[in-house]
Amino acid sequence: MAHEEPTTPLTPGLVPGRRTLLRGSLAASAALSLSGAAPAQALKGRPAAKWGVQAGDVTSSSGLIWVRSDRRARMIVETSATGSFRNARRWTGPVVGPDTDFTGMTPVHGLPAGEQVHYRVTLADADDPRRTGRPVHGTFRTAPDRRRQKVRFLWSGDLAGQGWGINPDRGGFPIFEEMRRLDPDFFLNSGDTIYADGPLTEKVALPDGGVWRNVVTEEKSKVAETLAEFRGNFRYNLLDEKLRRFQAQVPSIAQWDDHEVLNNWYPGEILDDDRYKVKDVSTLAARSLRAFSEYHPLTTLPPKDEDGRVYRVVRHGPLLDVFVLDMRTYRGANSPGEQEQDARGILGPVQLKWLKRELSRSRAVWKVIASDMPIGLVVPDGKTDFEGVAQGDPGAPLGRELQLAELLRHIKTERITGTVWFTTDVHYTCAQHYEPENAAFKDFAPFWEFVSGPLNAGGFPALKLDGTFGPTQSFVKAPEKANVPPTEGGQYFGQVDIDGESGEMTVRLREEGGAVLFTKVLQPGRVGQ
Repeated sequence: MAHEEPTTPLTPGLVPGRRTLLRGSLAASAALSLSGAAPAQALKGRPAAKWGVQAGDVTSSSGLIWVRSDRRARMIVETSATGSFRNARRWTGPVVGPDTDFTGMTPVHGLPAGEQVHYRVTLADADDPRRTGRPVHGTFRTAPDRRRQKVRFLWSGDLAGQGWGINPDRGGFPIFEEMRRLDPDFFLNSGDTIYADGPLTEKVALPDGGVWRNVVTEEKSKVAETLAEFRGNFRYNLLDEKLRRFQAQVPSIAQWDDHEVLNNWYPGEILDDDRYKVKDVSTLAARSLRAFSEYHPLTTLPPKDEDGRVYRVVRHGPLLDVFVLDMRTYRGANSPGEQEQDARGILGPVQLKWLKRELSRSRAVWKVIASDMPIGLVVPDGKTDFEGVAQGDPGAPLGRELQLAELLRHIKTERITGTVWFTTDVHYTCAQHYEPENAAFKDFAPFWEFVSGPLNAGGFPALKLDGTFGPTQSFVKAPEKANVPPTEGGQYFGQVDIDGESGEMTVRLREEGGAVLFTKVLQPGRVGQ
């Protein structure tokens, strides 16, 4: 995100208890212990899953279970229809070790559709299977296979950014407890899942004269460059107990944006930043992507010309398909965006072709396009370049707007119904309706875009709208100054409910603290609304 320059950060410790965290240096040493600074093989006792469990990319019959061990161990998963684990099914997973930072994933399949699935993960010593750790429990709901079953999901992004990390005085990340109580079917994590370029400090002065205190680990004390440092950034967030409890109940669909690597990055970029010894951004991105794939339970099906990818479609029954985009990996360099031809655009030609094909094939009532950047908000990168799709000129499509115009024309021509865009990135919340009659480019059907975030990061002022695709802003809430701390509010997430009977989609923009700021009800089966 263009206006997110790294600032001073927080000091996270471990997750034992509040009193321990309040002991300053003791908290720091505990955090280093939990973060895996010591060689995992040197630990005594039984294997332990101190970082909780997660489920991801859940379908009507399958899911992917994640765990991290504190040492080399065999991952064993059991699934059951009840918490008693009678008649449980057993799944033998991989031996996790240093090659994956002791993380592992086990696919489970043949599950009943639209049902609650209980699971538990047991870690067994890789050399002595009789030595097992205490099971760690989780649960998730599989996607329905019938239209009459309702669907609920939440979305947001931007966690522990701009120097605001895990603050024990605030109870860590309280927004995750609010989201957990809503009991969604899944959480769409829309990017900036870490801030690899945002080191944390133990204390940050607040505008009101107070002090924000951070839990801090070794890997969060500098910008991430090595694979170990990227892994430490992902591990850092798991120090928060509320996040771990949320992930044990709510499966995720994760995508990435820029701060998984660094602010506003693009492939091939060479850094002019004294904080970095590694100047080649593509090298940093490859290391981050490896850590991202280790710490998020996601399944990708790489095309023949790629080693792996983040973009994919997650099918959630007859009502919903989620198209997870990657607007970072395949883009061209950030520029003024004035070119009349741009084959790479922001998606790259292969991803754009895939997206058009999969949208045409989809038979779901709603096609959610999970975009890691907004469409019509003008996100600058420096004084002359632009970070997102829009470049501030309200006229005919230029630069990256050309790819979007091609996609929107395809949706209209193919009469694809039920497309709705969801994103975050800009650190405030808003809703805009794109209308051909107001646009310079008119060959598309009307659609909505909803923006919500951050989860625990600085708030930023609202950005200008680009008129190329005719957006009208129905709602916006944003601070008036940059990097407003979470203690002053401005932390947002979105809630989406799809009714099984009518097929209506109700979108709510919510603020930490419980307030519903804006509600929009969309009707199914329309090319545009």
